[in-house]
Amino acid sequence: MKQVKHWQDPANALIGAWFALSPWVLRYQDQLTPTANGVVVGLLLIAAALGATLVPRAWEEWTEGVLGLWMIASPWVLGFGTLMDATRNATVSGIVVLGLALWVLATDKDYIAWWHNRTAH
Repeated sequence: MKQVKHWQDPANALIGAWFALSPWVLRYQDQLTPTANGVVVGLLLIAAALGATLVPRAWEEWTEGVLGLWMIASPWVLGFGTLMDATRNATVSGIVVLGLALWVLATDKDYIAWWHNRTAH
């Protein structure tokens, strides 16, 4: 069995599952916009995190980071910033996802080497 390179990727997959299911857990499933956002972004996050777990590449971490940024911004971009449960959920979940993705990008020596080689030109 293959060993997981970054524990943060399975953690982000779990956060993706939470984000997809949270409208029903937090009881705002009757609000279409935050529910659709949670399901779609949650499924995308699960896919990116599973990809990063199975075949680690820097672009998957960047994808997780972008999804985290979207989660943070989405209540205001999509107009559900007044729904406190949905807004708190998206913001806190997004901060954690972004933090975990940046952690991997900042500490994995393979990704750091790629970045330095890319910017050295």
